[in-house]
Amino acid sequence: MTDKRKPLLVIEDDPALQKQMRWAFDQYEVIVADDRDSAIAQLRRFEPAVVTMDLGLPPHPDDTTTGFLLLQEILSLIPQTKVIVITGQHDRANAVRSIALGAYDFCEKPFQPELLNLIIERAYRVYELQEENVRLQNAAVAPGNAGIITRDPDMQKVCRTVEKVAGTSATVMLLGESGTGKELLARSLHVNSPRKSNKFVAINCAAIPDNLLESELFGYEKGAFTGAVKQTPGKIETANGGTLFLDEIGDLPLSLQAKLLRFLQERVIERIGGRDEIPVDVRIVCATHQDLHALSSTGKFREDLYYRLAEIVLEIPPLRSRKGDASLLAHAFVRKFASEQRTGTITLLPEAIDAIEAYQWPGNVRELENRAKRAVIMAEGSALKAEDFGLRLTTPEPELFNLRRVRDEAEREAIVRVLSRVNSNISKAAEMLGVSRPTLYDLMDKYGLRAPQTA
Repeated sequence: MTDKRKPLLVIEDDPALQKQMRWAFDQYEVIVADDRDSAIAQLRRFEPAVVTMDLGLPPHPDDTTTGFLLLQEILSLIPQTKVIVITGQHDRANAVRSIALGAYDFCEKPFQPELLNLIIERAYRVYELQEENVRLQNAAVAPGNAGIITRDPDMQKVCRTVEKVAGTSATVMLLGESGTGKELLARSLHVNSPRKSNKFVAINCAAIPDNLLESELFGYEKGAFTGAVKQTPGKIETANGGTLFLDEIGDLPLSLQAKLLRFLQERVIERIGGRDEIPVDVRIVCATHQDLHALSSTGKFREDLYYRLAEIVLEIPPLRSRKGDASLLAHAFVRKFASEQRTGTITLLPEAIDAIEAYQWPGNVRELENRAKRAVIMAEGSALKAEDFGLRLTTPEPELFNLRRVRDEAEREAIVRVLSRVNSNISKAAEMLGVSRPTLYDLMDKYGLRAPQTA
């Protein structure tokens, strides 16, 4: 097909209605099918994004059985297709059943061309948004990718630094609030390093009792204490040749801080109950939400250990300060969990995006991920509202811009927000911003917003 218009498959057996729909929707390449076999053939050939179909089809036009079977076949062959069902007047039961089976929307006969045209246009926009979601999801799980999705300049800077230092042996300290993605960045440091073929071992220093933490880190010999029935290597030894991630390092007891410092200086360990010095080649990456420098000044964290661990320090910004990232991540999480739960395609309503952007996210990305998962599992339809995320719809205060002093900043922020709201759909973003696509591309180049950054 050389016609550049979008294909629209119309499944209708009435020749008069076929002619009317060709005329009413001439902005599309209207493809007509009058029965089940021709509909399936046209669907396979053109793979249209949007389909309109009458439920009453041959051989029994007065019966909807064939129509419902065809609806299920279409959604089975191409699940992302938006099917708009044409029902009889006041036929609410079949309309509701169609939606329950996965139809995008319905329209009653005799239909108003303007109304049906609006429904079709919205269906195309939703389809394009979901296709962009697929592209974004594929980018997020690319090999060597930590799954960090962002447009925020500060977060992009962190990601670029991770790429720079991954190939070195430097000890890296990740600072940030809980849920900001510290372990994801630690794993990215590992998988992009020469050590990637060896183990990545993680231990949460705050989750293990003090009396057990030493044996977890350094291991023990048989008979070292009651219950030590066999020789057991610790996490440091297990990570030999790879990367050891010490999460919540600020909660490490002072007694173990001295032992860890000796390991960092000598690169040898002694198991509990043992006397042999065991050389270990491991890269240390640590993380904490605490201010270690302040703790060292009060004697709660060894200053010499702090400087050993802080060869490279990366501060991860909280989600509330990452402009546009909350809605960008919400799109990605909803797509991910909808795929995992096999619930079909689920989208975010504008009110949900408004609430997500207005919320402060004290639990950061982890909280957003958990709320998105719950929203997808509990969803009763194919579109999520603010309340599905446990959020209240708020009316944001109007923003004031002084163009003479903050024009560039305001322009960039507006583009970031719109791109996040429409999930990087350039056509829709340009329309919302009131500029042409080439102009938007030029502005994106100007502010370094060509595409979402992953690391």
